[in-house]
Amino acid sequence: MEREEEAWDQKKQTLIKQVAKKLITGDLKTKIQAARDIRTLVRKSSAKARSKFAAEGVIPPLVSMLASANLAARESALLALLNLASRNESNKLRIVTSGAIPPLVELLKFQNGSFRELAAAAILTLSAAPPNKPTIVASGAAPLLVQILSSGSVQGRVDAVTALHNLSTCKEDSNVVLDAKAVTPLINLLKECKKYSKFAEKTTALLEIFSDSEEGRIAITNTDEGILTLVETVEDGSLVSTAHAVGALLSLCRSCRSKYRELILKEGAIPGLLRLTVEGTLEAQDRARTLLDLLRDSPPEKRLASSVLKRIAYDIAAGADKSDKAAETAKRLWQDLVQRSMELSMSRIQLGAASCTPSEVPSV
Repeated sequence: MEREEEAWDQKKQTLIKQVAKKLITGDLKTKIQAARDIRTLVRKSSAKARSKFAAEGVIPPLVSMLASANLAARESALLALLNLASRNESNKLRIVTSGAIPPLVELLKFQNGSFRELAAAAILTLSAAPPNKPTIVASGAAPLLVQILSSGSVQGRVDAVTALHNLSTCKEDSNVVLDAKAVTPLINLLKECKKYSKFAEKTTALLEIFSDSEEGRIAITNTDEGILTLVETVEDGSLVSTAHAVGALLSLCRSCRSKYRELILKEGAIPGLLRLTVEGTLEAQDRARTLLDLLRDSPPEKRLASSVLKRIAYDIAAGADKSDKAAETAKRLWQDLVQRSMELSMSRIQLGAASCTPSEVPSV
């Protein structure tokens, strides 16, 4: 059995060398077929095959084919590189250092949707390696990915969002994707997806970044149901997406309370925010409390901090129960307080909505 495995490994190694030689020394037709063979062999083999092909020097000639005038050469090379980069950090770095990003950016400009989206998938895969991000950011790929958000297929838009999210974490340029044109398609995508999905987490992370700029805030407000979509994510999202969504709403309200307070309130934000003060991450809880303070009518000096309210609840519980049960009782009291506050806030909002005339609602 071991001999059979050794023989098979030797046969694969020989095949890898043969295909690599055809790619490096052959004419264009031979190169195209070799690129297709690389894709097939990598897909059907173990992860080691990716490293073995790279060791045989196939990455530079494949990158050169990306700039070929022959579309079949471009496509076969792109598919081969995608498979070589998958689950292989070393190959991701080799592909970028071999000069793949400029021809990929040119492919992102193609009118041919298939080529554009294959290029977007490649940018996504390569941007997963942190050392590649500065090169991709500097290439100008981000605005071209934004275009796919509006016109691409479902898979193309998912890839574009994920690639933009990867690039947004580039320490060398954290403002890489701050093009307000992305806001409307991002909100539309958030409307369509499950608010607790990984995709929603990436989308809301991008929207939170946009909310830090005036152009981004205007775009969120002007997009149909933009604020409502963020409010719904606070209510139904995962721990990550709720934190980003409340962060975006908080950025809006902090930038101009008089402009955004009523817009957020009329979308019914209070219940979700109150629940978030109990159930969210520590960061989300803090953001929710801060936003609730900004949304209230009472002046800051008359507001009781939530930490004070929790202390009061614990003191009450400690007087009624033994110390080992006091914390649990305090938590129930606090949750009851939140529920009562929620009901009271909803009543006030409904009364306010009934008495509010259109002229009283701030214009955007």
